[in-house]
Amino acid sequence: MKRVNGVRFVIITGLSGAGKSQALNSFEDLGFFCMDNLPPMLIPKFAELAGQSGGKISRIALVSDIRGGDFFASLQESLERLRAMGFTYEILFLEAADEVLIRRFKETRRRHPLATRGSIAEGIKEERKILATIRAQADKLIDTSLKTPKELKDEISRLYAPDSRQENILITLVAFGFKYGIPLDADLVFDVRFLPNPHYVDSLRTQTGNDEAVKCYVWKWSITYQFFNKLTDLITFLIPCYIEEGKPQLVIAIGCTGGKHRSVAIINELEKILRAKNYQVVKEYRDIDK
Repeated sequence: MKRVNGVRFVIITGLSGAGKSQALNSFEDLGFFCMDNLPPMLIPKFAELAGQSGGKISRIALVSDIRGGDFFASLQESLERLRAMGFTYEILFLEAADEVLIRRFKETRRRHPLATRGSIAEGIKEERKILATIRAQADKLIDTSLKTPKELKDEISRLYAPDSRQENILITLVAFGFKYGIPLDADLVFDVRFLPNPHYVDSLRTQTGNDEAVKCYVWKWSITYQFFNKLTDLITFLIPCYIEEGKPQLVIAIGCTGGKHRSVAIINELEKILRAKNYQVVKEYRDIDK
């Protein structure tokens, strides 16, 4: 697809209750700059700003729907302005069966935007009429009647970023000290306090796992290699499972007593293994300066 100024635009619209908010969350997880309920008249101006961002904003997903009230009527005009400015765009239209939409509104106890007299069915009927023109222009239609949130996310990933599933998950490796508490956001926690402790070597006490002397001390023991091999086997098994489940971020915490020697040395090596498998990895030495 041709993208002027390197910007890819996806306009998300469709029936109320069809899952547009969930879809927008999925685009955000894919790295799109996302905005919900943007008044259509502002879309061309936003596109202009994005085009001038120097590549900082290259993928955009915007939700524009009937919640905009009278402003929504200007969507067609705004799309024509986008074309005149040289921007291309894709329209993703979400819909679902009437009975499914009614059930969803009842379950969430939310009012349909067009149900002025309290009739959800009448509101849905009116909304279908209003959206008929934009639906006919849609590049992609997704019926969410039988889709779970995960299935919708998988469908959007397949359509808009088919090669990004492995790259999309962000893995955070945290080295911490148990004496300061376990990280609250950790998904997986591993305790390496059973490994020989450099703290009891006078020349190593003030150094950290980033120093070569400490690294050599931690890795000179056979038990370190045995543990690390089992750890990497487990983690490399689990990550694809988390990806399949649609998890966007995984926090792996490795803890020793103080969080500055053994845990640091372990996550440094684990980072190398995961980066070699093309995963996005960031490190955090939470307690290294304590």
